[in-house]
Amino acid sequence: MRAIIDKPFIIFLVFFVAQLCAAYLGDLFRRTLRPLDADEREDFGTILTATLTLLGLIIGFSFSMAVSRYDQRKSYEAAEANAIGTEFVRANLLPTEDATRVRELLNQYVNQRIAFYLGGGEASVEAKLQSGLWSAVAHVARSEPTPVAALTVSGMNDVLNSQGYTQAAWRNRIPVAAWG
Repeated sequence: MRAIIDKPFIIFLVFFVAQLCAAYLGDLFRRTLRPLDADEREDFGTILTATLTLLGLIIGFSFSMAVSRYDQRKSYEAAEANAIGTEFVRANLLPTEDATRVRELLNQYVNQRIAFYLGGGEASVEAKLQSGLWSAVAHVARSEPTPVAALTVSGMNDVLNSQGYTQAAWRNRIPVAAWG
């Protein structure tokens, strides 16, 4: 079910065809069963106006929800990219061997995050990379508890937290009930 909701063009196409069929069948029944009298036509116009107004409100609210959630996702993605870039630069403050390991893991992590955005990232690989990243900076912080080590640990914490915020924003879609 989740895979269908993530493809708005398919949803649009299905609902468009369903609405087209419903409109055609409704018009067919109206013409064949009993045509409307003059006073019924006036009441029909009032109901049609109210229905279209309600439809316009529903579309407006749905569009507003979609735009605000898109902006939120974009903001979290930018924050995640900034956190990763900052940590990549802060890795230079670590001892050479540890800095090389952290940068290598960050490169792999970035590739995995790009795969997530393209729809093919694996959660198990990402979890292993996160564990490796954290252990790499935690090792340095335990062996050399300096303000520089604390800065790199804090930066790695930002990287890992921003990933969670971004994925939560990606899962925050228009509810199925609203689509219905």
